[in-house]
Amino acid sequence: MSYPGYPPNNQGFPGQPGVQQPGSQLPYPPYPGGNIGQQGYPMQSAYPPGQPSYPQQNPYPPQVGQYPPQQPGQFLPQSGTYAPNPSMYPPSAVPSQCLSSTVGGQYPSSVPGQYPPQASPYPNAQLPSGYAPQSAAYPTQSTYPSQSAYPPNQPATSVYPNMTAGGYDSGSRVPPQAAYPPISTPAHYQPLSSSPAQKKSNPTVRPANPFDPRRDAEILRKAMKGFGTDEKSIIQVLAHRVNSQRQEIAVQFKTMFGKDLISDLKSELSGKFEDLVVALMTPTYDFLAKEIHHAIDGIGTNEETIIEIICTASNAEINNIKMAYHKLFGNDLEKELMGETSGSFRRLLVSLCQGQRNENTFVDVAAAQADGQNLLQAGELKFGTDESTFNMILCSRSYCQLQQVFLEYHRLTGRDFEDVIKSEFSGDIENGLRAIVKSVRDKSSYFAKRLHESMAGFGTNDRALIRIVATRCEIDMVEIKNAYMSMYGKSLEADIASDTMDDTSGDYKKCLTALIVG
Repeated sequence: MSYPGYPPNNQGFPGQPGVQQPGSQLPYPPYPGGNIGQQGYPMQSAYPPGQPSYPQQNPYPPQVGQYPPQQPGQFLPQSGTYAPNPSMYPPSAVPSQCLSSTVGGQYPSSVPGQYPPQASPYPNAQLPSGYAPQSAAYPTQSTYPSQSAYPPNQPATSVYPNMTAGGYDSGSRVPPQAAYPPISTPAHYQPLSSSPAQKKSNPTVRPANPFDPRRDAEILRKAMKGFGTDEKSIIQVLAHRVNSQRQEIAVQFKTMFGKDLISDLKSELSGKFEDLVVALMTPTYDFLAKEIHHAIDGIGTNEETIIEIICTASNAEINNIKMAYHKLFGNDLEKELMGETSGSFRRLLVSLCQGQRNENTFVDVAAAQADGQNLLQAGELKFGTDESTFNMILCSRSYCQLQQVFLEYHRLTGRDFEDVIKSEFSGDIENGLRAIVKSVRDKSSYFAKRLHESMAGFGTNDRALIRIVATRCEIDMVEIKNAYMSMYGKSLEADIASDTMDDTSGDYKKCLTALIVG
């Protein structure tokens, strides 16, 4: 309706604040009916409630659902007020500064009959006294919790095609660029979950809880004191503690009794049982460094031990072994290996000793295809073999990437990559490269085979048996046992029991079994 002498509906007088000028757009949708009060102001915003001198029309804001919802794109947002409507812009055109204040660059879907959340069409406007509060009809952004717009545990729709809400931190809806791949991540990059993943560690010996090193030290002292030795108590303590806990027991033993625990154990025990207990009491990397030193010391070199330790180790394990070797023997491990080996095998060990293998968890399929082509050109399609190409790829690529390389090579040639190694190499370099390939595919199967070889034939390689059991029982012995059963149809415990029949006291077998069973 209109009053005589006043401008038509929804126009008002020029220059009046909050009133549309001729040819301009209202900053907010007009109310249906166009009720205009005196001086051209909308009735709902111009007259404070409860004033009898003004025309008695409804002075309060409309209730939710009274008017139809605002259509997307009907009104242009004012600067700093609204996040852009995704229906108006393609995802690549949405300004990045807006994404941090919205869920995936979008509003939550509005309930029919409501306006999108907004505080005010004028961001810095001050409400004059007497105006009805707007929060009842127009909820502010804070009244819309971001969680309520979507079902629980469901990712929000995002303009990032390769992102999920589950990967965002709690303080921001936009993931930090340093923690996630860029938006333009090529399609041939795959997360670890979509590529062959490495198995999680599943040890048989886990940290004892509760753990009291002083009490364990007293038990060991009592087991070795007086006439005879209580081997059962020694096994019960040492075979059910991880290496770090055994070191704490040794410290408490020396503190309480003023004696070195390893020295006391050596004086009370003998034979293979003594070797196994000393291996358990030696810090892990010191023990592996001693094993390498034993392999290269004296006449001849035990390349199998070097391959088993160096070719299956991670970067951190290699660096720790190098530090332990230098601490124990005062020499650089890399130089020691160079002096004891030669040719392609020496270059392989030098490369691995750098401890610089890529250990990321993404697979670049295009790079894997290129590596497969390069390996094919360096091997089967070449007269002779370019060992440097094999060395470079197998010593620097991540395990996940190498798995993809092997798949791409099989796709190109139809041959298994380990068979290619057999046909292209021989001797120590062949064994070293095959150890890497086996470790990449299934490290537990590699150690299961090593355990079987240590017990196969005439006699037992007890040094290898002790080394593998003492170190892998805290890493992946459960998988090794399962692989052993799958490969040889017998349990590892049964083979150890039958292969240690010459252990007259049975303590050696009991301790090995305790470590394997857990």
